[in-house]
Amino acid sequence: MTPRPASGRAAADRLARADRSRTFPPLPARPGARGLFAESWWGSAWLDALETTALDSARLARGRTYARDGHVDTINVTPGRIVATVRGSRPRPYSAEIRLRTLTDQEWDGLLDSIAADPGRLTALLAKKLPQALAEGEVRLLPGPGDLVPRCSCPDHGRPCKHAAALCFQVARLLDADPFVLLLMRGRGERELLDELSRRNTAHTARETHAHAHTHTHTHTHAPARLPRHRRGPEAGGETRDAGSAPSAPATPGVDCGEPEAPGVPPVGGVMAKAVLADRPRPPLPPPLPAPARPGRPPALPDGDTLPFDPAALEFLAADAAARAHACVSAAASPGHGGGRPPVHSPFPALPPWEDAIRLAATAHPTAGLTSATRALYRDLAAATGRTTTDVARSVAAWRQGGPEGLALLDAPWDPPAGDFDRARSALLAADLPALRPRHNHLTDADRGIQLRFGHDNRWYPYESEPGTEDWWPTGPADPDPVGALSALLAR
Repeated sequence: MTPRPASGRAAADRLARADRSRTFPPLPARPGARGLFAESWWGSAWLDALETTALDSARLARGRTYARDGHVDTINVTPGRIVATVRGSRPRPYSAEIRLRTLTDQEWDGLLDSIAADPGRLTALLAKKLPQALAEGEVRLLPGPGDLVPRCSCPDHGRPCKHAAALCFQVARLLDADPFVLLLMRGRGERELLDELSRRNTAHTARETHAHAHTHTHTHTHAPARLPRHRRGPEAGGETRDAGSAPSAPATPGVDCGEPEAPGVPPVGGVMAKAVLADRPRPPLPPPLPAPARPGRPPALPDGDTLPFDPAALEFLAADAAARAHACVSAAASPGHGGGRPPVHSPFPALPPWEDAIRLAATAHPTAGLTSATRALYRDLAAATGRTTTDVARSVAAWRQGGPEGLALLDAPWDPPAGDFDRARSALLAADLPALRPRHNHLTDADRGIQLRFGHDNRWYPYESEPGTEDWWPTGPADPDPVGALSALLAR
């Protein structure tokens, strides 16, 4: 047998690993639901194993409420392990986990043989139903008392705590919809199982065919040979042929020539599928879905004391990726002239590391104040970029005020040409607003602690400072009208 190439083995390994890991999005909440939580008998049996293990019925009741109210986030199922984050009373969710013993190779052989021997069992599994005879056979699939081992990152040492109990209740809903989830918990993925069952069914069919052929051959070895009609003589009731008649066509091996084929019937041949489907009309593609009004927020992650990364940093980058994707989709969805689509340019040009770090901090939490989380973020950015925490906070405020232009105005004054900048002072005086002293692109009243900065985009950026300190901070949005910008600044 030719060995499988290394690349083929690697691809097969990747498929096997993917088949042995399934991730389910958060199940919808069911507030106000009453009665049994699971709908199938096997889902109820799963919960029976949980309830017989629980030491505190009150924790189970709170876990059921958590599950019904949608506190359980994405669920990941792998052999012997179910993991999910569960939102409790604290800002960060907890990591809940359920462990279950996987089956041995010998147990899997017995289980697969029992399925292959009874086509009804495989039919039921394909219909997303679990036959009771299969689940309660020699190899028990469903957990019994003590088989479920709960764990959680919360400080509650209950067995299980309400977070692990909520996860168990939601897993029962997954089992209701697909019993292959239970088989995955026990160690094998759905595609892997179906491929193995296909091989076993093929082998089983081949054995039955061989046994039937052997029996048929043994039966006919003792029967007298029967000549075809055209080989029998007249005394045997066969055909008589004149001397001048044409000889019969030679018999085809393996074909019974006793009955002649109907004249004019062509032999049966195959038809290429491509030829059959070539002229089939194909429906047009549906129109693309509209872009959402705003990018979504990533779910909060549990504390990661044992992880090699900071969960807050991962949330931070996920929020930025969502914002970038939303901007790109929004730009691509904008129609051009004549109904066509214009060439799409990235709304996120390449930035130096410092500017990109400020962009990340400003856009990942666009409305966040100086909370403990943002302070920690600013400290980390300051340490990574060689700046102070105050520099980071001030730069974030400048980016929120005007993006790259707002950040450029923070530290780089420039000399605007005559025109809008010169006319601004007259407009302010005409509006009976304080007179500001010009310097470069700044209009300043240091005694009042107010300042306007004129940008390259012809907008006015308001700043404020404690009087006499010259510690200027971006304040409020930019405005193309200097009167509007200064009026908003004075109204603060």
